[in-house]
Amino acid sequence: DARRMRSILSNDKISPAAHSAIESFHKDVVDEVKTAIGQHKIVVVGMSQNPVVKKARRILDEEGLQYHYLEYGSYMAMWKQRLAIKLWSGWPTFPQVFFDGVLIGGATDLKVYLSSRK
Repeated sequence: DARRMRSILSNDKISPAAHSAIESFHKDVVDEVKTAIGQHKIVVVGMSQNPVVKKARRILDEEGLQYHYLEYGSYMAMWKQRLAIKLWSGWPTFPQVFFDGVLIGGATDLKVYLSSRK
């Protein structure tokens, strides 16, 4: 579905050196997120001090849903690791909420998603 395609630079427009740098940019963090998504039904990727991350977690807690939480720094720490996650997922903000391996979005998107399941 063309409406679901996001604009992303095609591989033939990326030099081999740049491609290597992209692939290795905090690969350990991205791999940690991928592993968690493969092992848990619900995963929330966030950061400390972010009220929207807290809101998403509160929504899940109020629904009685168990989830796995990964936290990467705060506003001033680990920003490169969070950037790597954003580059991988294509989602520009935190939290990033995954259900059954699918990116739902952030806290507002989570609320809509949960409402649609009832």
